[in-house]
Amino acid sequence: MSKPNEVSTRLKGEVSVVDIRGDVTALATEPIEEAYRGVTAAGAKKILLVFAPDCYINSGGIAVLIGVLGEAKRQGQVVGMTGLTPHFQKVFSMVGLTKYAQIHRSEQDALATLEVAR
Repeated sequence: MSKPNEVSTRLKGEVSVVDIRGDVTALATEPIEEAYRGVTAAGAKKILLVFAPDCYINSGGIAVLIGVLGEAKRQGQVVGMTGLTPHFQKVFSMVGLTKYAQIHRSEQDALATLEVAR
């Protein structure tokens, strides 16, 4: 049974944080893209995607993330990710998502790195 998707945003200093809970599948396209558009419209230059520890991510969800990360690169935004299990860290690396967004061990590490990013 799939977990409903919840996406919310918050600001931590200069970093726009996008919290993602539930299953990240093609059904999550609208809430994830809407959150990204919202922080971009607010002027975000630094974005952190925080995945809940129990997030399930399939190929449809990876496609959504590829679209968001590609757009972020075109917009000149710096993106980080955290909360991913070792399995999904490996998957993201294999499919090339780590070329667009660095994976961090914790939210605190990510925020510290993004705060000094240009």
